[in-house]
Parts: sequence; structure tokens; C-alpha cells
Amino acid sequence: MRKLLGVLTVAALSLGAIPSQAIVLQYTGGLSIQLATLPPVTVPGGGLATINGSGPGPHVNSLQLAASPFATTGFILPVSDPAAAPIKGLQLTIHNQPGSFAGSPLGGVMPLAGVTKVCLFASCPAPPPANLTVPLNNLGAGGFATVATLVNITAIGAPWTAGTAAVGTLAISGFQHGPGSLASSTATASGRIRLVTPVFVSTNISASAVVPVFGILNLHFVPEPGTLLLLGSGIVGLIVTGRKRAQS
Repeated sequence: MRKLLGVLTVAALSLGAIPSQAIVLQYTGGLSIQLATLPPVTVPGGGLATINGSGPGPHVNSLQLAASPFATTGFILPVSDPAAAPIKGLQLTIHNQPGSFAGSPLGGVMPLAGVTKVCLFASCPAPPPANLTVPLNNLGAGGFATVATLVNITAIGAPWTAGTAAVGTLAISGFQHGPGSLASSTATASGRIRLVTPVFVSTNISASAVVPVFGILNLHFVPEPGTLLLLGSGIVGLIVTGRKRAQS
């Protein structure tokens, strides 16, 4: 039995002694666009995330996402809230570009390529000139975009953060939670991260002079079936080896 424990201890130490390899975790989640206090429109997605590029560890020090796990074309979100007038709906065509995040709280840049069609005075898809096409490339990256047609719009973006994003008095908080809601164990299966980004939208309509918009990125790390199988077979192999050594 002592020999078996010794084998398992050495194996565990060996698994944790590879500082040059990053962690790659499978994730599922959703990319949401929220206009003011209206219900967000969510694009589901998933893929592989590279975590802690300088080495393994349970705390997320860096996070890399590939392009386009979150994508949709022509998704329509009706808007019936009188407070959002004259906006009657949104039509999204969007996909995320590669994301790179680091720091504490976690934050960084992940631009969103595509457009949001804002339908004015009529439900989407509204005929011209009752709609505006607003580029999204500044969302999640910083910078600004302007559209001057029936209504003048300026959209000012910002990077993503696991902290708090605010536009005026409206704020949304991100977070990093590992199993048991511990931020220190986020980079493990069942870890969760929410990153948020604010967009300050101004118009020349007095009733909608400022329209707060938020991007919300939710990630839930899940173990790959192959990883679980490999881990299970490895443990079984160690036990069998330990028993053989203990009997010899």
C-alpha cells in the first residue's frame, strides 16, 4: 500500500510539474447584446479556450478565444418597450473575432464583426429609411462608429472586463467563479467567467439621447469526454501498477 501511495504521489507531482504548457478547456456559453433594460438577445456557442499561456494553474491569468464560435445572421429582436421609442426592433448579424484577455480582474479585447440594424418606427425588417445600420466593430474593442442618416448615431465602445461595465446609471457586473464559487479555481472544469463591455450610444433624438448597450460574454468550462477517459485510464493504470509492485 505504501508503494501504491508513493506511485500515485509521484504521478500527481509529475502532472503538476509542466509549467510550459497552457491549459486548454472546452467551454459552452453565450454572447448577448442588451439594449438598455430590455431582455438581451443571446447567441449560443462553444469551443476550446486557451488559459494561462505561461503555464497551468487553477486561477485564470490569461484567456484566449478563437474567432467565430458565437455567430448569427439576421436574428430579429422585437422591441415593444415605450421607453425605447422610436426603436421597434433590432436585427443582428454578428460573429466574434479572436479574443485576448489578461489581468485582474480579467479583461481585454474581442471585437465583434458585423452590424446591428436598428428598426425605427416599424418592426424589423423595416424598409428604408426606417432603419439604421450600425457597425459593431468597436464593440468589445474600443473606438467609435458614426452613422448619419434619418437619425444620427454615435456608438463608443470599450474593452471587455470581468469587473463592472457602466453607461450612466446602468451597470452590469462580470465575474470569475470556480467550483464552489471560488475565483481561485476558475481554470478548472465547471469554472465560469462572465465578461461585459459597455457601449455608449448617443442619438439626435431627445427621447433617446443616450442609449446604453452592453455586450455580455458567458463561458462555462466543461471537461472533454476524451480528457475524462484519459484521466480515468491513467488512474486505473497507476493502481494496477501499484498493486503489482506491492505484490512483488
